[in-house]
Amino acid sequence: MLKVGIIGWRGMVGSVLIQRMHEENDFESIDAHFFSTSQSGGKVRILNSQESTLLDAFDADELTKMDILLSCQGGDYTKRILHSLREKNWSGHWVDAASTLRMNSDAMIVLDPINKEAIDTAIARGNKNWVGGNCTVSLMLLAIHGLIKKDLVEWVSSMTYQAASGAGAQNMKELLIQMGELSGSLNNIKPDSSILDLDKEVQLMMKSERFTKKLFTAPLAGSLIPWIDEELENGQSREEWKGGVETNKILKSNGYKAFNVDGLCVRIGAMRSHSQALTIKLNKDFPIKEIEELIASANPWVHFVPNNKEKSIKNLSPAAVSGKLSISVGRVRKLNVGENLLSVFTVGDQLLWGAAEPVRRMLNILTNKKL
Repeated sequence: MLKVGIIGWRGMVGSVLIQRMHEENDFESIDAHFFSTSQSGGKVRILNSQESTLLDAFDADELTKMDILLSCQGGDYTKRILHSLREKNWSGHWVDAASTLRMNSDAMIVLDPINKEAIDTAIARGNKNWVGGNCTVSLMLLAIHGLIKKDLVEWVSSMTYQAASGAGAQNMKELLIQMGELSGSLNNIKPDSSILDLDKEVQLMMKSERFTKKLFTAPLAGSLIPWIDEELENGQSREEWKGGVETNKILKSNGYKAFNVDGLCVRIGAMRSHSQALTIKLNKDFPIKEIEELIASANPWVHFVPNNKEKSIKNLSPAAVSGKLSISVGRVRKLNVGENLLSVFTVGDQLLWGAAEPVRRMLNILTNKKL
């Protein structure tokens, strides 16, 4: 069996990855070793069959013994470690959930339901660096996969409503703390107080120095944050920039026609699933029933939701999809503002297909385990 080193397995993405690997019995087909940046030498029981000793995640000699290294440790770790390993002539496969390598020419963004043929070709050519894509990009491509396969997309405007999980586990905790503080601000309000009195107390808490906003730097509970990631010179955020460049790197790798993607990325008070409101310009007129059928049948993970109020409310929300591999796609209709314009609303678990699942499946491709 191939020796696989796993780094960053304690974090949010890493924890979901380990959970999925247990669910799919992935550990049965690999010789797994666990690395730590802070607790090397410690004992952990991750595998059902045995206790493991944590190896030093900065020990190049131990790392280079691995056939595959799978990192969920983050971009700073990748920058520090990978180049030094390659300088030591380590020729193993590097599988990474972080964004650092995504646009490098020697790295492939992996989303095998979309670009499996390209992945197989790259393996045959000796590629060694494999990277999971941006969460909203992966979820969007799977959601509109049917339209992509038919070459119907001219451009996409993606308005994203991204959960706290996209910022990390500590940010999720801060959101919960903020929720508690807003609720606690009403403890001394009389039962017969008016809604304006309640609203005033909530607003005072949000604006108070006592309100916890160390990580988000602004209220998220009861509000939203209209910016994610760094500011670029052209007015985009880096998160918005990723939507276009990563989409087209994935599409071009597998021979699909490129198309422009742009929009706004917004952080909302959901815990772990991202939503996206897509406006899609089709390059030709297509009957709405056929569009629905193309979307619904594209891959096993699309959960198509008919465009009616009851089913949309029930199925098209972070609460409905969190913890599930299925990606709900609905609100599909032709818009009245121009020809061949389509609306689509989609929501998927940012920690599954948005992060852990693509790299887990890439590991299985490299170890020749049937998907």
